[in-house]
Amino acid sequence: MSENQKFQLGTIGALSLSVVSSVSIVICNKALISTLGFMFATTLTSWHLLVTFCSLHVALWMKLFEHKPFDARAVMGFGILNGISIGLLNLSLGFNSVGFYQMTKLAIIPCTVLLETLFFRKKFSRKIQFSLAILLLGVGIATVTDLQLNLLGSILSLLAVVTTCVAQIMTNTIQKKFKVSSTQLLYQSCPYQAITLFIIGPFLDGLLTNLNVFAFKYTPQVLFFIVLSCLISVSVNFSTFLVIGKTSPVTYQVLGHLKTCLVLAFGYVLLHDPFSWRNILGILIAVVGMVFYSYYCTVESQQQKASEVSPQLPQVKESESDPLISVDNGSGMLSDGVVPKAPVWKSNKDLHA
Repeated sequence: MSENQKFQLGTIGALSLSVVSSVSIVICNKALISTLGFMFATTLTSWHLLVTFCSLHVALWMKLFEHKPFDARAVMGFGILNGISIGLLNLSLGFNSVGFYQMTKLAIIPCTVLLETLFFRKKFSRKIQFSLAILLLGVGIATVTDLQLNLLGSILSLLAVVTTCVAQIMTNTIQKKFKVSSTQLLYQSCPYQAITLFIIGPFLDGLLTNLNVFAFKYTPQVLFFIVLSCLISVSVNFSTFLVIGKTSPVTYQVLGHLKTCLVLAFGYVLLHDPFSWRNILGILIAVVGMVFYSYYCTVESQQQKASEVSPQLPQVKESESDPLISVDNGSGMLSDGVVPKAPVWKSNKDLHA
């Protein structure tokens, strides 16, 4: 098996792991939040990161990966930024309507495209932009209901979008710049993310729910779902870094919207959530956009490789050529996504893991 085939196989595995683990944790958290009343999403996320770090520490002790220290300031800044972005996403969810929060999540893709174009001179072809527009239209139709605006909620949403985009771009660039794997980056950044959320988690959860996480009644059933959610989160956090490192922040966001559509479908089939023709139409349009995105990225990736092989042709600038299925990026490394997405703190407001 060639290196290119191994890379593509690894990418498909990373994408599959991300989808399965994210959908699973949404279903688990929905049972924990809506059925058992555990509404403390930010605090729960800090526990997720702590369990992830402990799991990776055991893996390091078993010599399943090599510890590779690098720029401590970069790791600390990256970890704290990730933690802040999670807190801001939860605040945005709490201070905005359902529809405006969904629009906030949709805004992450165009914001990422803009930042990568301005600061990294990354090129996005018209076809890629067209496929992303179709995807966002479909997800918007399926998920956006109302658009109630307020100043505080709008500011929080803007900050959440910017910090999430920067953190996801950093996940990709740090892995390539320092030549570290997703596991190595996640292991070193997890403590900073966890500490940040340990500090702000109880305060944010109290502000959003008017409940005290320390006064909550932890029944055996609640503890079971918390432990299950933490175990699944190890896979979610790892696959996030892995996907972003192997593809790109934009591709990770496209995958995230695919997971949103799957969660909607699973919610209808398994949990009998309300489902309308509008949801179905939106999901179908979003899937068409994802297919176009993957196809155009694959074609452009092949064209870029052909240009690089030919010595007569000038070197092509980096473009968005990281499809959902077939990916070839010579500088890509084993890694998982940036910002671990905050678990939904209210099941009826957010379905995106």
